[in-house]
Amino acid sequence: MTNIDDNQTTKPIMPEEDVNDTQNNNAQINDEAGQLQKENETLRTGWQRAVADYQNLQREVAEQKKDWAAWSELRVLEEFIPVYDNFKKAFVSVPNVVEESQTESSDGKKWLNWSQGIGYIMKQFGDILKAHQIEEIKTVGEMFDPRMHDSVGEEVSEMPEHTIIREIDGGYIMKGKVVKVAKVIVAKKAD
Repeated sequence: MTNIDDNQTTKPIMPEEDVNDTQNNNAQINDEAGQLQKENETLRTGWQRAVADYQNLQREVAEQKKDWAAWSELRVLEEFIPVYDNFKKAFVSVPNVVEESQTESSDGKKWLNWSQGIGYIMKQFGDILKAHQIEEIKTVGEMFDPRMHDSVGEEVSEMPEHTIIREIDGGYIMKGKVVKVAKVIVAKKAD
């Protein structure tokens, strides 16, 4: 019998064949681990791309919804604005009719009540435009700007040249974009 000291460790002696098999197994395991790491990296990269693509798609869909809503709103307002313009033109001529018929007669009072009612309707129209961030383009007294104004004529005036002296048809801006250009008459110098 051999005595083994408790403090000594013994290593089992492995045959050379077993050592080679173990080394081959370790190499094979390392190769498989490397392949799995590459596959894992490929899958992770693909997953990250898919997540990024999905987030981009969500943003794109949200933008398209927003654009569609704005386009729909613009289409309705483009149809509404000419009616508003015509109503506004008709309302401008009402004070003359009311002034001419302002007597103590019942017809005079009817005209006055009618014009006040139309005034309230005009205010409601204006409130709708403001709610949709639509503003009238300033014209009379302003310098002509081809992005917002369409000159339909010139008249000799003491105003500086290219100053708008009269509005023929109103123009509108919606959220900073011209929806309808204003048709105007501009000043020109005398020949």
